[in-house]
Amino acid sequence: MADLSTTYLGLKLKNPVIVGSSGLTRNIDNLLTIEDKGAGAVVLKSLFEEQIKLEIRKVFTHEDMHDAYTEADDYIRNYSRHQTISDYLQLIENAKSRLSLPVMASINCVSAEEWPAFAEEIEKAGADALELNVFVLPADINKPGEEYEKIYFDIIDVVKKKVNLPVALKISYHFSGLAELIKRLSWTEVNGFVLFNRFFNPDIDIDRFLVKPGNLYSTPDEISTSLRWVAMLSDRIQADLCASTGVHDGFGVVKQILAGAHAVQICSTLYKNGFDRITSVINDLTYWMEKNNFEKISDFRGKLSHKKSENPGALQRVQFMKHFAGIE
Repeated sequence: MADLSTTYLGLKLKNPVIVGSSGLTRNIDNLLTIEDKGAGAVVLKSLFEEQIKLEIRKVFTHEDMHDAYTEADDYIRNYSRHQTISDYLQLIENAKSRLSLPVMASINCVSAEEWPAFAEEIEKAGADALELNVFVLPADINKPGEEYEKIYFDIIDVVKKKVNLPVALKISYHFSGLAELIKRLSWTEVNGFVLFNRFFNPDIDIDRFLVKPGNLYSTPDEISTSLRWVAMLSDRIQADLCASTGVHDGFGVVKQILAGAHAVQICSTLYKNGFDRITSVINDLTYWMEKNNFEKISDFRGKLSHKKSENPGALQRVQFMKHFAGIE
C-alpha cells in the first residue's frame, strides 16, 4: 500500500491532508471527528487580533463604563484580553490531550504588537506548530509597498524571538514582487509558507445598497493561483510550502504535491460535503499513487515544479496570451 507520510515544518504527518483553520476546528468534538476521518494534521480556528480588541470595545460601549476610573479601565481591558486568550489556550490543551495528530495553533494578526507573549503561551499549552495568518490590504495610496512588507518581517522577528515552535506564515498574493518577497522571508527563521490565505471578499447588494460578503467558500477553479506559485517557488526557497484554497478532492492534493507542496490544506469542501470528505480525499490520493506506481509522496513531489518541469514556460502568464492568440 502507498506510503502517504510526509514532513511539514519538521513534523511527521501520516498524510499531507491538513484541515485548515476555520469554524470547523473551533471545538473538540469536531477535532475528534477530523482525526477519526484520517486527516494528517489540523490547524485550530484562528484567534484574531481584532477579536481581542473587539471584546474590549464591547465592554466599553456599556453605558456604565463611560466614567470608569483609569485603574478600572486597565483592569477590564486586561481581563477581556486574558479571557479570550485563556479560552483559546484551553482548546489547545484539550486538543493535545485527546488527539494524536499534530495540532497547530493559528493567529490572525495585522501588527507585531499583541502577539509575542501570547506565542509563548501557545507553546506552553502544547501546540505542535504556529501558523501566523497575516494579511494587511495594501490600500493606502500614500503608503509605499515596503512599509507593508516590513510588517511581515516584524511579526516573524518578534514571534521567533519568543518561541521554539515551528512557525508557518500564511500570506496573500497581493504583492508586486511576490517571489522575491517570499525568498527574503524564507531567509528569516520562518519554517514554512501557506499559499494562500483566503480573506473577506466584498460584493454589493444593488437592491439594498449594501456591501455584503461574497464567495464565502472557495471553488475548485481557485486552485490555479496557489498551484502556480507553489510550482514557481518549490525547491527555490529555504522553507516548506503548504498549498491552500481551491483544493476540493484528492486529485487537487495530487496536483499541489506535483507542483512541490509538502502539505495541502482543505476547508471549503468540508463545509460543502461534510467531514467524510477527508476520507474520500485521502482515498483519491492513495488510488492515484497506486495507479501510477508511486510508493511514497517524495517519489512525485515537485515533479512538475518550475525547476523540474520539462515545460516551465507553461507556468508563465505569456502562455495564456499565446493560447488565445492562436500562436500555439
